[in-house]
Amino acid sequence: MGDGINDSPPLTNSDVGISVDTAVDIAKESADIILLEKDLHVLLDGVTEGRKTYGNLMKYIKMATSFNFGEVVSVIIASVFLPFLPETPIQLLVEGLLYDFGQLTLPFDNVDPEYLEKPRQFSLKSIKNFMLFMGPLSSFFDIIVFLSLWFIFHLREAALFQTVWFSYSIVSNLLGMHIIRTAHIPFVQSNAHKVVYFSSILLSIVGVLVPYTWLGEMIGLVPIPFEYLSIIVIVPILYCIVAIFAKKIYIKKYGEWI
Repeated sequence: MGDGINDSPPLTNSDVGISVDTAVDIAKESADIILLEKDLHVLLDGVTEGRKTYGNLMKYIKMATSFNFGEVVSVIIASVFLPFLPETPIQLLVEGLLYDFGQLTLPFDNVDPEYLEKPRQFSLKSIKNFMLFMGPLSSFFDIIVFLSLWFIFHLREAALFQTVWFSYSIVSNLLGMHIIRTAHIPFVQSNAHKVVYFSSILLSIVGVLVPYTWLGEMIGLVPIPFEYLSIIVIVPILYCIVAIFAKKIYIKKYGEWI
């Protein structure tokens, strides 16, 4: 920081040079940031917002990589054993579009206070570890759905099988988003922004109702009989319970979450 002629060299060489609007011209030209108010709380607010933005960005990246990796693994495994595709390409695209709309509300999300206490460094290794840890966990519950539909419900109709997994995947990913967004227990120790809650609830309802609409018919979905709705509700809840314990193991092993 500086406002005089002699402050120009350190302002130039520093990572972030800060001056004020009443400084000499050479100081202002050398600075990266010029404060228009005589209040250092502006810097504090800027750092806080920057860390919030970074935190919410990392939430999205880790969600996207882990969920997508898990879904790819699930599709590969199911395609080997099932006599039909567990989901068609167009169904996968629509499903991904719906829960991506939910994740687009993450820029508005709250960030846990302790996350803001120190700066974070972007790490591809951290993203890889998260993807390889949480991705297979979501695949495990996908496989539970496949096995339940095949052996318990004896479902052999491809369209209905695909429809159930379509709706389940949307509900599971949107509910799982609340597990991933915080290192704490969601809904109890850490609450998301109301916009995130609203989008999750709305899009989960849309994911269940799409098979009953003309859009669902266009992409090969069929109305879901009532008895199959239990899978769409119960399995995502079980996933969240297990994921909370898995989160504790991950944090203990790697010393971080987001």
